[in-house]
Amino acid sequence: MNKDLVAIFEYLEREKGIKRDIIIGAIEEALRVAARKSIKGLINVSVRIDSKTGNIEVFAQKEVVDEVTIPEEEITLEEARELNPHCEIGDWIDIEATPEDFGRIAAQTARQVIAQKLRSAERDVIYEEYRHRINELISGTVKRIVRGATLIVDLGKVEAILPDRFYPKIERYNIGERVLALLYEVRETENGGAEVVLSRSHPEFVRQLFLQEVPELEDETVVIEKIAREAGYRTKLAVVSNDSRVDPVGACVGVRGTRVKNIIRELNNEKIDILPYSEDKVQFLENALAPIEIKKISVSEDESTISIVVEDEDYPTVLGKRGMNARLCGTLIGIELDVQRMSEYQTAMNIQRAQLAMMDDPSLDESLVIEGMSPFVVESLVSAGFDTPRKVLNASVQDLAQLFESKEMADKVLEEVRQKRL
Repeated sequence: MNKDLVAIFEYLEREKGIKRDIIIGAIEEALRVAARKSIKGLINVSVRIDSKTGNIEVFAQKEVVDEVTIPEEEITLEEARELNPHCEIGDWIDIEATPEDFGRIAAQTARQVIAQKLRSAERDVIYEEYRHRINELISGTVKRIVRGATLIVDLGKVEAILPDRFYPKIERYNIGERVLALLYEVRETENGGAEVVLSRSHPEFVRQLFLQEVPELEDETVVIEKIAREAGYRTKLAVVSNDSRVDPVGACVGVRGTRVKNIIRELNNEKIDILPYSEDKVQFLENALAPIEIKKISVSEDESTISIVVEDEDYPTVLGKRGMNARLCGTLIGIELDVQRMSEYQTAMNIQRAQLAMMDDPSLDESLVIEGMSPFVVESLVSAGFDTPRKVLNASVQDLAQLFESKEMADKVLEEVRQKRL
């Protein structure tokens, strides 16, 4: 046990950073409690552990008296002076009282204390070293894989966990492989210890990668205002420049894309969209979907939803795989995004215009007036025979497009008349 204790002391000092006197003090305290239970009647029991040899000794105090009446608490002057020649009547001296089977008790107790102290010390080391490093990038080695796909990552003095839900499903790791991750949190465990939790799926992981690659972000010439991410699929960053001479998107992309390529490589080819930030939600959405052109756009009264119409061929791109691109745009802007094909929109509008044209409303047969529209446009409609709102509503987009030689103008006229009759 003695050699084992010394080896444990050395290991804890060297590998875990726990001072030897802290461990010894904890074991001595636990053994003192155990000794009191083993040695009945003695008072002021103490335990001493030699830090160099690991020897354990148990002592009890006895009072020096002329005549012993309570053997467990008293000792004669003659016997006491064999231990301490300078003692006098009334002094208290230490008497060795190590029980015969105390080695077994000591070994068991020491193991329990060391395990407990190790958890506590590791928790303190973890909190001291890592609690101020939340959201930093940290590198380690995969030590083992547990509970399906949760990784145990060796950071040096401590082990961290990278839960399977905290890294993209497309990523695979082997034992011994290096892994870079975000220090997500430091949390207490049920057994009184603490653990470092890592993440590779959190949007902040991408932000920190950009901070590492782009000096303009580090000195805040360029700022990442918004970030949305579907880990393993796509990340969208909205950036703004505090210097009119610096292009925020160009700074993040780098010359020939060198900066963003390094990040894409670390993210295992995850797509990254970098776009200019805007306070205006409509403009912000247009930036997010560029170069795709939004044909129609409307914001709900409570500003909780933006509805857009895009050309049929652009619809799959805007929506993205399983709707991810539309969801990311909505998350980035902070509003729900509803996307509709132009063909579906036109069909719905045709139905609505037909229903309006069938209404028994005398005003639909009055002379055509379209407020806000150029008189030339109104005159052209009247000259072509579309001289009432009802006739315009019954017209097809193709008829009006042929009249104005512009589909956009035809759509605008029909929309103006429809809106006025709703």
